Amino acid sequence: MSNQYHSFKEIDERLKVLNLRRQIDEESIKLQFNQTKTDLVPRQIRQGLGINFSQNKTVKSLLITFLSGKALDFIRSKRKHKNED
Repeated sequence: MSNQYHSFKEIDERLKVLNLRRQIDEESIKLQFNQTKTDLVPRQIRQGLGINFSQNKTVKSLLITFLSGKALDFIRSKRKHKNED
């Protein structure tokens, strides 16, 4: 898909459009990343599991909440080590 341009002005306009699209895409990625981070905050996940299972008031609910906390702490520590490398 090649475009033919008849002037430098057309090229400049096309470059401006492409630059704006790139900026919009970058901002969209940043927004999606931040939304994903917010959705996956460990406390929120733990609270969600605790609320769902604590209504039963069983040992199972406590065990699931405890294990999910440990799993999330493990994941967080792996991320820290990966970022340090």
